[in-house]
This record gives sequence, structure tokens and C-alpha cells, in this order.
Amino acid sequence: MIVDSLKNIDVYQSLSEDIYAGLLFLQQVKPEIEVGEYPINNNVKAIVSEYDTVEVFERGYEAHKHVIDIQYPVRGLERVKWSPIEGMEINIAYDPVKDRTFFKSPSPQGTHVDIGNGIFAIMFPEDGHSPQHYITQSERIKKITIKVSV
Repeated sequence: MIVDSLKNIDVYQSLSEDIYAGLLFLQQVKPEIEVGEYPINNNVKAIVSEYDTVEVFERGYEAHKHVIDIQYPVRGLERVKWSPIEGMEINIAYDPVKDRTFFKSPSPQGTHVDIGNGIFAIMFPEDGHSPQHYITQSERIKKITIKVSV
């Protein structure tokens, strides 16, 4: 997992052209963007959603086999719990259509990050992430998830 500020995205240009394209989208997007799906290039798309943050994300920690997630609330703040998936138990079996497995029993080394207000997180296939948590109280957020095919 990588956590950083949108002010620093030029650092990621040499990491991956596709990750950088997604970060450029996030840096330039306006909070008024409509909910929906936005193609960025052949390997990258943005998904804009709105929801209320919760205390407990019931499905657990999700991980993807074929995409990298870049997550950023364009309105509001969100806590995302993180744990390496190695050693975790499967909570919901892999869904090849949605490319996700849900896990439980996070590692003692697991942690969380608070994203939004200029701070984004990049989750790789080995990163279990449990999104949608509130920080102090539930709020309606607008979040952009960049899906980078790998």
C-alpha cells in the first residue's frame, strides 16, 4: 500500500504510466463530478460512488487479483483499514466477475489510513483493504476509485 498527497503525484510517473494517469485524473477532478464510470485509458478507469461511511464494513477486507485500486474521497473523509492478505482467512470466496475476495482475521501488523482532503491510497493485489469506515462519525462521501488493470 502507498499513502501520499496529491501534491506528490509526479513521484509516481516512473512507477507506472497507468497509475500516474489515474493520479492525474484525481488531481484534476472537481467534487461536482457525477456518480458513474469514466474511462481514462485502455487499462485505467475511474468509478465515482457516493455512500455513508460506517463503523463496521461487514464483508471484511477485500483484495483484487487483476487490478490495483487507487482510492480517494473527493468529498469527505474515509478510514480504510489495511492488512496483508497473506495468512488471512477467506470470508467471501473469489468472485471472478467482480475480481474480489473478502478476507477476515487481519494481521496484527494491520493498520488504517484516513484518506480524502488531498490524501490518497494505492492498494496492490496483496493488500487487503476494508473501506467505508468513518473517522469520528458517519458522513456521506463521494469517492473515486481508480481501477488500474495489471
